Amino acid sequence: MKVILLGEIKGKGGEGDIVDVAQGYAENYLFPKKLAVAATKGELKQLEQRRNNIAKREEKRLADANSLKANLDGKQVTVDVKVGDEGILFGSVTAAMVADAVKDQLGVEIDRKRVELGKPIKVAGAHTVAISLYREIRAEVVVLVGVTAEELAAESETAETEAEAEAEVAEEATEEAAE
Repeated sequence: MKVILLGEIKGKGGEGDIVDVAQGYAENYLFPKKLAVAATKGELKQLEQRRNNIAKREEKRLADANSLKANLDGKQVTVDVKVGDEGILFGSVTAAMVADAVKDQLGVEIDRKRVELGKPIKVAGAHTVAISLYREIRAEVVVLVGVTAEELAAESETAETEAEAEAEVAEEATEEAAE
């Protein structure tokens, strides 16, 4: 059954798109929620008249999403959770917790459904999380779980110092082996 979408539907298309869907999906979900209308001759004619307005709204949404991406990309947010021994969390960090942290610390309100965690965060440290802003536009935010930015920097400096020390020991061992 061909329908005209009245708004963006993930996996189907955006406003004004003509898509083919199952009849039951259209009649039981799309039509009652006013997400689509049947693609009749009259509706198609109205769609052609509305194309200019739809294009303007789409352009505005893309511009808003790109500016939001510029504001969010690469930023750090901290999520305070209880951390046990060896950096294992009591529970896990959820998408809602990340969305709340972004709202509180960066002043940008995002829907928790747009936070793409993949799998729950259960270990303390820095984690990169993608946030779907609009269609294919995604911003990546670094989520610090159970640590602050200063602690993370100190840990990385310590790790670099340890790596340098290990490299020196390995170099001395190869020199002794060569002799």
